[in-house]
Amino acid sequence: MLVAARPLLDVVIVSYRCKGLLRHCLSSLRDHPPRGGMTVRVVDNASGDDTAEMVRRDFPEVSLTVAPKNLGFGAASNVAIGAGSAPYVLCLNPDTRVTPGSLDRLLDLMEERIKVGISGCRLELEDGSFDYAAKRSFPTPLSALGHFTGLGRQRDWGALAAYRAPEVESGPVDAVNGAFMLIRRSALDEVGLFDEGYWMYMEDLDLCYRFAEAGWVTWYEPSVTVIHVKAGSSGPVRSPRLNYAFHYGMFRFYREYYAPTRSRLVSFAVYAGIAVKLVISVARNGLRGATGDRQLRPQPRATEPRREALFS
Repeated sequence: MLVAARPLLDVVIVSYRCKGLLRHCLSSLRDHPPRGGMTVRVVDNASGDDTAEMVRRDFPEVSLTVAPKNLGFGAASNVAIGAGSAPYVLCLNPDTRVTPGSLDRLLDLMEERIKVGISGCRLELEDGSFDYAAKRSFPTPLSALGHFTGLGRQRDWGALAAYRAPEVESGPVDAVNGAFMLIRRSALDEVGLFDEGYWMYMEDLDLCYRFAEAGWVTWYEPSVTVIHVKAGSSGPVRSPRLNYAFHYGMFRFYREYYAPTRSRLVSFAVYAGIAVKLVISVARNGLRGATGDRQLRPQPRATEPRREALFS
C-alpha cells in the first residue's frame, strides 16, 4: 500500500465486527493505490473481537483507532477525517472493494472539476448488477412513497421513481452513497463534517444536502466501478437499534430541511408515515428472525467471509 510524504488522499473506514470484509477491503486498497499516495485510517467501533488485531497484524501501514464504544458511522468517520490533512477524503465502507484505476480516475475528475465537492461511482453488486443506491435524488414525500412501496422501482421516470435519480446517467446528482464518497477537504472545512446527530443512516444524504446548499456539486461517475457487498455491513435483517436509527434519520432529515416550509398537516402526515413504516419494519424483521427463514437470509459462499452486521 502506497503512502507518500504528502499523500493526496485520506481513506476513512469505520468497522464493527466485519473482519473478513474489512480484510478484503484493505487488500483491494493495497493492490490498487492512487498515484498521489494515500493514508488509510480505520476506526473500529469497539468490535470486541479480533478485528483490531487483524488490522495491526496484517496491515501495519494502516492507522488504527479503537473507539471505547460504538460511536456510530458519522462520529467515527469524523474522528478519522479530523486526524488527516490530505486534500481529498474517501469515506469507504468495509464491505466494498476498489478496482484497478478507480481511485486515480475519480481523483483526476476532482482535480479537473474544482466545483465538485463530492463524487461517487457505479456501485456494483457481487453478481455484476447495479446497486441503485449509488445515486439518489433528495427525497420528497412522493418519491419516498414510491421507493418504500416498491412502486417507484418498477419504472424509470416520474415522481414515484425520482428517489433513484433515474434521469441522471452521469454528472451532477443530488446525492451519492456513503459506501463510497470521495470528498474535497476544503469543502468539508467550509461546510462541516458529518452531522453526528445521525447515528447510522442518512448522514451521507445530509452531507450532500449541505454541500448543495453551499454551492458545491455532487458528481456521479459511472465509468468508475467499485464492488459493494449489499447488506454486508448492516446485515440482511436490521436489528431494532438499526431500524430505529434508519427511521429516526428520515424524521431528522425532514424536520431539519423540509418541515419549516411545509404545512403542519403535511408534516404530521409525513411523521405518521415514518412511524407506521417503523412499526411494520420492526414487526417484519422480528418475524424473519423468529422463523429463521433462510430464503430471507442469503448465505455466503464457503470462500467468502462471514457477513457480520455493522453497528448491530
